[in-house]
Amino acid sequence: MIGIGPGSRVMVATRPVDFRKGPDALAALVGAEYGGDPYSGVIYVFRAKRSDRIKLVWWDGTGLCLMAKRLESGGFRWPGIQDGVIRLTSAQLGALLEGLDWRRIHGGRRPIAPQIAG
Repeated sequence: MIGIGPGSRVMVATRPVDFRKGPDALAALVGAEYGGDPYSGVIYVFRAKRSDRIKLVWWDGTGLCLMAKRLESGGFRWPGIQDGVIRLTSAQLGALLEGLDWRRIHGGRRPIAPQIAG
């Protein structure tokens, strides 16, 4: 996917938003409702009332990007509706965008160098 790398910070707004909003209105919502900076490079994820729709907004360094997706069958696995945002890893975002259960994706393991007894 364009613009989303393995080290990207991802924030998911858990409460549904009006999906008529475009990138500028969603960026304003990030600042007003969630206290975030929409121009920081963080990817903000929004859901519609229907669970089969998703929008992402992020600043890529040259402009504000908007991605929208609608699943043809099934729905996205959304966290419970509450106020605020939750943080996901880029791997979890990838699973969410595929309609998979993102809660089953965990961070990778750090390699540990063997210890030499001495």
